[in-house]
Amino acid sequence: MPQSVKKGDTVKIHYTGRIKDGQVFDSSKEREPIEFEIGSGRVIAGVDKGVIGMKPGEKKEVTVPPQEGYGEYEQKLLIDVPMDKMPEDIKPEVGMRLQIVNDMGQPLPVLVTEVNDESVKLDANHPLAGKDLVFNIELVEIA
Repeated sequence: MPQSVKKGDTVKIHYTGRIKDGQVFDSSKEREPIEFEIGSGRVIAGVDKGVIGMKPGEKKEVTVPPQEGYGEYEQKLLIDVPMDKMPEDIKPEVGMRLQIVNDMGQPLPVLVTEVNDESVKLDANHPLAGKDLVFNIELVEIA
């Protein structure tokens, strides 16, 4: 009888992730399945928890709220940068993805959301922050 997944197991899954409105944002179907240890934090908590109890070959749909996905959308992660502080070689445009360095020296991806003569508004929220996500998961194997 096949065992079911428990914390600490290493698993391989195929998944398709979509926003609740149906828009697909990622899928492993055309790639190798992803491998991770349950409870290691390598995947978002909602997927990690959703795999527990599954058996190899089983398929399941899991709805992941923001707090178990990419977090809530936070207004404090909207950053106004004076135009004179922007690198001269960058001409910011709405929709452009850039990378800044945070206070701890780590790279932080941001999205340009507004540009005017005086400043540029950057959004450092994850693109999927604040969204309910739906994952179709297939447990390929318990490694």
